[in-house]
Amino acid sequence: MPARFAAPDTPAIPLHVIAQDALDGWLAAQSPETAAWLRATGFTAAIGQAVPVPDGAGGIALAVAGYGSAATRARGRFHLAGAASALPEGSYRIEGLPPDAAEVEALGWLLSHYAFDRYRDQNPARARLIVPEGVDAARLEVIAAGEALTRDLVNTPANDLGPGALEAACADLAARHDAKITVIRGDDLIARNFPLIHAVGRAAVEAPRLIDMAWGSEGPALTLVGKGVCFDTGGLNLKPGSSMGLMKKDMGGAATVLGLAHMIMALGLKLRLRVLIPAVENSVSATAFRPGDILTARNGLTVEINNTDAEGRLVLADALALGAEGTPDLMISMATLTGAARVALGPDLAPYYTDDDRFAAALDTAAARVADPVWRMPFHAPYEAMIEPGIADLDNAPSGGMAGSITAALFLRRFAQGLPYTHFDIYAWQPTPAPARPKGGVGMGARALLEALPEVLGL
Repeated sequence: MPARFAAPDTPAIPLHVIAQDALDGWLAAQSPETAAWLRATGFTAAIGQAVPVPDGAGGIALAVAGYGSAATRARGRFHLAGAASALPEGSYRIEGLPPDAAEVEALGWLLSHYAFDRYRDQNPARARLIVPEGVDAARLEVIAAGEALTRDLVNTPANDLGPGALEAACADLAARHDAKITVIRGDDLIARNFPLIHAVGRAAVEAPRLIDMAWGSEGPALTLVGKGVCFDTGGLNLKPGSSMGLMKKDMGGAATVLGLAHMIMALGLKLRLRVLIPAVENSVSATAFRPGDILTARNGLTVEINNTDAEGRLVLADALALGAEGTPDLMISMATLTGAARVALGPDLAPYYTDDDRFAAALDTAAARVADPVWRMPFHAPYEAMIEPGIADLDNAPSGGMAGSITAALFLRRFAQGLPYTHFDIYAWQPTPAPARPKGGVGMGARALLEALPEVLGL
């Protein structure tokens, strides 16, 4: 069920948002009964606290939600999302929230209603919100739906989301928005010159494929490329079992790109959108590609395979080469690509690479505005030599363990043909529950990009 705001004319319970330094003054202005009730419940206005106040007739007269202190708010985001889960079912109207926080808090409220219930009944938040004044309810509902799509895809295990099911999800999204979709599968990838996608996916039972979706007929051209490795065993360089546990999320780049694509199409942005997803499973069989193999990519560059577990950059390379042939105004790739990015920035920050200072400035500003944190990383040219093995043009897994995320980004940039290009090395997973973000799949960077695109592309 899509997350929705309550209709504006719905009878609603007042929900007072109270910062800790304002609590004493607010209590002094209330009835003795209300003040006594809140003191008895232990309400201190800490973030995450939410308390309904009875009206004496079996109903709720009002509710309060803690907004903490400036210091505690700086350590997180979506501070009212906890209230959506803590309050009883009903419709609420926020009072006392700073206007500059209304949009983010309203979105957090919607996102708190997400629950992945495909395999088990869940208990999502049931308290509904009247959208705060000045906030575009329809836009936030679209964004929440895009995020839910991303989360659902990442959370679905590989036995139910292989390359074929990912293709079906793309086809469903295309049908909803009247987009065009074409798919190249199996040995046709060789005939159509996508050798790296074919090599990575040929060992699996389900055929590898390249999904190509197009939408829009006017405006600047934007190409989104998402890594769609539906499960990654590591190939012949087999991962240890402990490292395979989350590999259902190795298509998180594709899932995030599809969530962003839904937002763009549903909001009707005036641009020409193309989405490219190489969908494969990196498996082990007699036909698996091997360490030491040298493969030739779509654009003619040769790649020495020094580790079959560095397969994501291979499938992205062919897709990026195709995308570059269309000379878009901007090309963006998103992928769960390296553990090095997690070591550097942890699970909450989305690292991105770009050579465009103007793009970076717009994205950083947008990310702060919509509470979708990102962090710029360098395309550090002196490291180019690290991805040049000598026997071939490129090395898919440089030895030494240094600068793993940077060298992967440099590898991908070789296939962008000098076009405006940005790469996101995301995690796509929330390891512990947080406000509006339950444990599991999560979008990273999509909302920041959506917010930045009008400035970046001149929409």
